[in-house]
Amino acid sequence: MTIEIKVPVLPESVADALLLDWNKQVGDFVGRDEILVEVETDKVVLEVPTPEDGILAEIVEQAGSTVLAGQVLARLEPGAAAASEAADGKDPPGDHAPDATSDERLSPAVRRLVEEAGLNPAMIKGTGRDGRITKGDVLSHIADSADPGKESAEEAPTETPRTEEPAKAPADPAAPAGERQEIREPMSRLRQTIANRLVQSQHTTAQLTTFNEVNMQPVMALRARYKEVFERKHGARLGFMSFFVKASVAALQRFPLVNAYIDGTDIVRHGYNDIGIAVASPRGLVVPVLRNCEKMGFAEVESQIKRYGERAKEGKIGMDELTGGTFTITNGGVFGSLVSTPIINPPQSAILGMHKIQERPMAENGEVVVRPMMYLALSYDHRIVDGKEAVQFLVTIKDVLEDPARLLLDC
Repeated sequence: MTIEIKVPVLPESVADALLLDWNKQVGDFVGRDEILVEVETDKVVLEVPTPEDGILAEIVEQAGSTVLAGQVLARLEPGAAAASEAADGKDPPGDHAPDATSDERLSPAVRRLVEEAGLNPAMIKGTGRDGRITKGDVLSHIADSADPGKESAEEAPTETPRTEEPAKAPADPAAPAGERQEIREPMSRLRQTIANRLVQSQHTTAQLTTFNEVNMQPVMALRARYKEVFERKHGARLGFMSFFVKASVAALQRFPLVNAYIDGTDIVRHGYNDIGIAVASPRGLVVPVLRNCEKMGFAEVESQIKRYGERAKEGKIGMDELTGGTFTITNGGVFGSLVSTPIINPPQSAILGMHKIQERPMAENGEVVVRPMMYLALSYDHRIVDGKEAVQFLVTIKDVLEDPARLLLDC
């Protein structure tokens, strides 16, 4: 009895998802909990594991399809014994494995390519497992057929010695030499969402940015003094982000409208500080949220940020971790940005931009000294936050970072 592999339950408010590339093909052995395919939603990528050992009998939906929750993606022939024999290269009991070049053993992508080129699969040498034909085999066959004078390794004469010539890279039939190329590919769901939200932010907010600069010497000195003890005790590295999170909490509590948002003709104020931290991932920018930052210590902030960074790289951040922020911090400095104007993350009213720390000459007490300086940028919705509040908010962050003792004394 076959088992249906279905789209997992999608996050709330997500209507559909995009099916990514299959990790297995029809006829392949799959083990229990092995990831067959992934589906991409607007925010997260969900893995579709195998419920038990077996053979992938049918792929119902092809990569690139739009699918709904509970929709059948594939069918699995269960059975550890049959699967084990298939993995060893033996035929399952009671069945005779079809020829490696038969239509049953061609993946959908390879079958489509073969049909479009009008080729006979029996004439193509397969280099895949069990002699299966891969997409590369088909392309190589097409390239060889395009040069009728080319001799195969088996046909090449051996009795007449020849001077060897340097090997040349095989020509790509799809890319003639000397021609300029353009590659078109669909945007991922995540990239589409990012694009739509950025445009929405520009169209629905009266966005303005104010700048300041902060002397990072006090924070750097404090961090250098305690980072080893901090890491030994808490198992987390003491970075700069925790200082900015705690400084932002102090500023948000002093200027609560920066932590609020507009809903129609109402202003909604938050009695808590849920701060989103922009994190780069292989699929694009994601903003996981640190909940109740006013109750968190430095160690908890650093541990959470580290965990989010690792999960972002693995594409495993959940929808619940990406929603509900009241304020956002983004750090373009890690990529070398010296100054920029970050875009507000709706429906929030403000976002803080950190930048590269750079040594610059500064005037202090009538003398020129070199200090590690960072430009700060606060983009805010001018409909709810006045310029005076925005400037004072940024000055509060500057003051706290240049005198970190304020975080302990709450002043």
